[in-house]
Amino acid sequence: MAAPSLGARSLGNGETSFGVWAPAAVAVAVRAGGNDHPLAPVGEGFHAGVAPVAPGADYLFVLDEGEAWPDPCSRRQPAGVRGPSRVVAREAPAAAFDLALEELVLYELHVGTFTRDGTLAAAGRRLAELRELGVTAVEVMPVGTFPGDRGWGYDGPHTWAPHEVYGGPDGLRAFVAVAHELELGVVLDVVYNHVGPGSEAFRAFGPRGLRNPSLCR
Repeated sequence: MAAPSLGARSLGNGETSFGVWAPAAVAVAVRAGGNDHPLAPVGEGFHAGVAPVAPGADYLFVLDEGEAWPDPCSRRQPAGVRGPSRVVAREAPAAAFDLALEELVLYELHVGTFTRDGTLAAAGRRLAELRELGVTAVEVMPVGTFPGDRGWGYDGPHTWAPHEVYGGPDGLRAFVAVAHELELGVVLDVVYNHVGPGSEAFRAFGPRGLRNPSLCR
């Protein structure tokens, strides 16, 4: 069977489709706005359904009417690694441009230390300086939500949720837009093979595969 779309995807009508791979659970529900909305098992450990939840709402997955956990495919974690996930309205990506491989000059950029503010917005304001140096693309060190405010990012359990302190999803989107306006490419450094504190939020769902990038597409 084909896996359902995982995570939370706004349908644009006040509803959101939810999907999760939770082979360790018999029953899964989405908790949002004080209500639990059951998801249907659709085979091979997947659970999916649609609930009356709009973008900007926080939610958790409730396993077997017990403990509630953030979404393994979360796009935003406003309260950190163990807090609720938030439904994010997807927007069109920034305009693309051609960048030939033979012209690639990478600058590795750590958001937390590149500027005094340590945010994507502050980093975006300095991208023109890199372009003047001859840089053609920035490689942004991991920005997936990790414990604490600042860090290397290699222990973040929420790969698909840009770190809130750095600016969250909107901050990353704006950073990419500024880079593309300057004809700077953006490469994201990502970590799929290990996690740090907060990994219990993955083990609760199942024994393996929850960080497979092909699942959280």
